[in-house]
Amino acid sequence: MSIATTRGDGGQTGLAGGIRISKADLRVESYGSVDELNTVLGFARSICQDKSIKDWTEEIQRTLFRVGSALATPPESAKKPPVITAEDVEMLTNLVHTIEATEGILSDWSLPGAHTESAAYEVARTVCRRAERAAVRFVEQGGIVQPFVIPYLNRLSDAIWLFGRLIELKAGIDARLRDESKTGPKWSRAW
Repeated sequence: MSIATTRGDGGQTGLAGGIRISKADLRVESYGSVDELNTVLGFARSICQDKSIKDWTEEIQRTLFRVGSALATPPESAKKPPVITAEDVEMLTNLVHTIEATEGILSDWSLPGAHTESAAYEVARTVCRRAERAAVRFVEQGGIVQPFVIPYLNRLSDAIWLFGRLIELKAGIDARLRDESKTGPKWSRAW
């Protein structure tokens, strides 16, 4: 059996449970963005030298397969989607708090590109935010999404941003956007 089935040549795709919809549907945009995020995270993990960050990233990638499947499974499907839980979100929240507690971690805007590995995680962060926006648009247009999918993506972008900062800190790189002469309130770190 070939993966080139030609079934999508007319602009339709199959969802979990065999339901066919347009490839332009917001549901497809949502889970497609999660798939892209998983791929970008895979690239970041492949060049990352920090074992803890690599392990965290792999665990997140495995969860993202569940997130994508949850988004790809419509409520009317006979197939039950994997459940994204409060524990999944809590794992990320705890990870964020752990990294934030690291002595010397950046607590303000960063300028992407100071280090190859951290830059790869910055790309992943922006793709994560796009996936989150796609899921929100899907919900706003009447789509049904499990209650912890959007919080998971929101928290994930925070964790990914911190992965980049931790890489830079360990490499001794200062990627602050503002220097010491710039005063004022600190901004949201993960945008």
